[in-house]
Amino acid sequence: MSATVLIVDDEKNIRRTLHMVLDGAGFNVLEAGTAEEGLTLLSQNEVDLAILDVRLPGISGVDALQKIRARPETAKLPVLMISGHASVAEAVNAVQLGATDFFEKPLDRDRVLVSVRNALRTSQLQREVELLRADAEDRYAMIGQSAVMKKLYSELEKVAPTKGRVLITGESGTGKELIARAIHVLSPRKDAPFVKVNCAAIPAELIESELFGYERGAFTGAQNRKKGMFELANNGTLFLDEIGDMSMNAQAKVLRALQSGEITRVGSESAIAVDVRVLAATNRDLEAAVATGQFREDLYFRLNVVPIRSPSLRERRDDIATLAESFARGFCTENGMREKKFDEEVLHALTERAWPGNVRELRNVVERMVILSGDVVTLDDVPEDGRILEPRSASTTAADAEELTHGTDPERLSLREFRERAERDYIRTTLESCEWNISKAAGLLGVERTNLHKKMRSYGIKR
Repeated sequence: MSATVLIVDDEKNIRRTLHMVLDGAGFNVLEAGTAEEGLTLLSQNEVDLAILDVRLPGISGVDALQKIRARPETAKLPVLMISGHASVAEAVNAVQLGATDFFEKPLDRDRVLVSVRNALRTSQLQREVELLRADAEDRYAMIGQSAVMKKLYSELEKVAPTKGRVLITGESGTGKELIARAIHVLSPRKDAPFVKVNCAAIPAELIESELFGYERGAFTGAQNRKKGMFELANNGTLFLDEIGDMSMNAQAKVLRALQSGEITRVGSESAIAVDVRVLAATNRDLEAAVATGQFREDLYFRLNVVPIRSPSLRERRDDIATLAESFARGFCTENGMREKKFDEEVLHALTERAWPGNVRELRNVVERMVILSGDVVTLDDVPEDGRILEPRSASTTAADAEELTHGTDPERLSLREFRERAERDYIRTTLESCEWNISKAAGLLGVERTNLHKKMRSYGIKR
């Protein structure tokens, strides 16, 4: 669709000229002879760009520009200012107040079109950047209102505005990168780059050139100069993930960069000053690594200014249902599917699982269930291996059941206990005869698959 341009000028000939030029270039055009009329048209129409005369009867063009910038709905509208007798001071003032460009009368057709198209293109790019940033913030948003997460949020709000280095520890899959991104977004550096380096994924012989860059001819294959991650993160945040897997040689060079605030590209002798906030993360015990000589103690203390622990999913079971539903919505949106709901039994089963792979494992399981399910995700959509339904804890484990069956005097059992034992043993025997095929066992037992899962959970029956 063609962009709409509003022309506000008290000279009719100027308006007519601009109208002809813009209309001939394919733009939709609106006209106003005063600032008041122009502001009214802005409130009533969808306008992509405005052209304002600096000097207008009543409210001046500069005052109108201030009003446009003060309105939330037009605050980012590109505005071009024109004048036949403006001073340099007026032009500078207009730009300082938010004018996108400024040009004088008499108007040059090509100059006007170039300015209009550049302003519209820049505005479009800004909107796209904002959408991408909003999408990234949604994608990396931290989810959960459990007590342990509220404590984490409080820590992040305190540390993020500072320049302090942060060492994020925790099990694999708990979301350490999300914590690092949250610190960046909440910091004064949020509009600068966030650069992630996976130290475990880069071979030891390449880590130095990746972090610090290299000059042309520094080594075989170095055909062009390349900036390193420290330079790319200048004025922003550098996230060193899996810092515990970095080689001792690379650790020494990172320590030197942190101490001096300077880096040197491979193959160069010139130091380059960088302003970078370093965040690091690891699932290893760095204190133990320091004790065994596998990690530099001086680097550990440099990085561990503010320690933050990323909680495991087992510590935040209250968040599991919320996380699962959020992941499901995201997958449905990405794949153009209708939003799916979870059966309460599924959410209960998810909450009861041990989750050794933490949030990453939960995300993968939810994606698989969403793909396999109908409009509602039920226990029947659980993969056949049944691992998703293994309870966190059961009243009796398999070992306990064995002891109850063979190590207790039958005469001391109540009728209810004897029935439960018999049912439990019969279900287990049937499952073993079917090689733990849940659907087949349910058919032999004459029960629904979901009911068999309930019985298995109740009796603590596991493969």
